[in-house]
Amino acid sequence: MLRAARAALFAVIPVEMLLVILLVSGVPLPGPVIVAAELAVASMLVLEAVTAYWLFRAERRGGADRRAALVATFHLLVPVQVRRLVGFELKGLVSIALWIARRRDGVPPGAVAAPYSREQSSILLVFLFVMVVETVGIDLLLKALDVPHGVRLAVLVADLYGILYVFMLGAAGVTRPHVVTPGELRIRSGVYFDLRVPRELISSVRLSRSYNESGMITVTGSRLSVVVSSQTNVVVELTEPVTVVRPLGGRAEATTIRFFTDTPDALLNALRSSPHHSAP
Repeated sequence: MLRAARAALFAVIPVEMLLVILLVSGVPLPGPVIVAAELAVASMLVLEAVTAYWLFRAERRGGADRRAALVATFHLLVPVQVRRLVGFELKGLVSIALWIARRRDGVPPGAVAAPYSREQSSILLVFLFVMVVETVGIDLLLKALDVPHGVRLAVLVADLYGILYVFMLGAAGVTRPHVVTPGELRIRSGVYFDLRVPRELISSVRLSRSYNESGMITVTGSRLSVVVSSQTNVVVELTEPVTVVRPLGGRAEATTIRFFTDTPDALLNALRSSPHHSAP
């Protein structure tokens, strides 16, 4: 039942959104299609409600209180990938607020912040310019073609969200830098990645520039790479593996970490000041 509820959640909602857009746009739809779609949505809601009820009851019988049972039910019913994607969006919006307020997330007094946003800012500005031009151009084109207002509105909302998304990426990079505190090295990539490494596990740290990295967050063997604009410039070796949680929830183990910062010298000096660190 749980698998069926999750599958229905993914399948029915996009179809319902498509039908709403078509109806708002004035596209005539056969009555049986509308009835079938509404029946599918109603069935999905009933299935979700029944599944949630049985999951909640099972948690309560297992001794959980109401709040814990509700949280557990939510986690079981909604896939971790969906939860993490929604969390990324919310954190992105918070990052814009922090950016406007000129504040940073997770940088306590006395900590050393190591930013990485400067290298990617030019690319984001190019994306932003292209998306603004595209938004205006597409809307004018659709208007000239007499496309129904509902379709134009849907396309405009999607384009405006794309612009907002670029702002979220930029704000997250600025407000969530890498951080060195007396107890840990925190390696981040916007809202998508956050790894805390206890400093007593760091055996060596060195400057090592690479300009041909692939992906953004990758694990190859026991090596983690957190990349900015195809670059890394700091390598951290560990005495024992740490657990890496990838953006969509996958896990891996790493004993070598490569990442990029705009201020590698300051970060290396901060890490080498640790009493736990042995210089290479």
